[in-house]
Amino acid sequence: MTANSILKIFTPQRTIFFDLFDQICENLTSMGGLFLTYLAEPEFAQRAQVLGQLKKFEHDNDQLTHTLFTQLSINFITPFDREDIHSLGGALDDIADFIYGSAKKINFYAIDPMDEGIQRMAPLINECVGHVRLAVLALRKLKNGQKVREHLIRINDIENDADDIFDWSISHLFATQDNVKELIKMREVYEAMERATDSCEEVSRVIESILIKYA
Repeated sequence: MTANSILKIFTPQRTIFFDLFDQICENLTSMGGLFLTYLAEPEFAQRAQVLGQLKKFEHDNDQLTHTLFTQLSINFITPFDREDIHSLGGALDDIADFIYGSAKKINFYAIDPMDEGIQRMAPLINECVGHVRLAVLALRKLKNGQKVREHLIRINDIENDADDIFDWSISHLFATQDNVKELIKMREVYEAMERATDSCEEVSRVIESILIKYA
């Protein structure tokens, strides 16, 4: 066996991980925009159709995440720590789960999507996902760590804003809603949306860990 053949065996398939992360982030970007479309649709039946599209993206993301973890188990060498790849993949998958979960709860409970708390938080989710995508794409080349950190800082700022809106929404809900069932429904939606931004922040933490180790 030649030296080149041996080198090929032990050279990591670096692109497979980055390609999968790119596909996952493209899906998340689509979901963020589609979620805004879903919330802007006044007709229940039309929202249900958009929900079906969100479900497909979420399912596709599950498949991509499964492929990512499979590749992690069969590749001898990885572009960065296995734990970081696994954590990053899991956090990205959580974002998809919570975006779809938020829309599903709104549909299931027949909640008015024009609720102020929902409308204020949804654009933050979409913006946060956009910065997540840009930060993950930058992992292919870690030379410009400062540029990546700018996205991470923005993700953290948005997550803090989402926390503030969540707190306001819950306070406003308890002040204005006497129906316990409706209160519980709305709180579930707010929590799912807030956890979407929490998952974005978790992505930021993982990327920061990667930057410290490799940038």
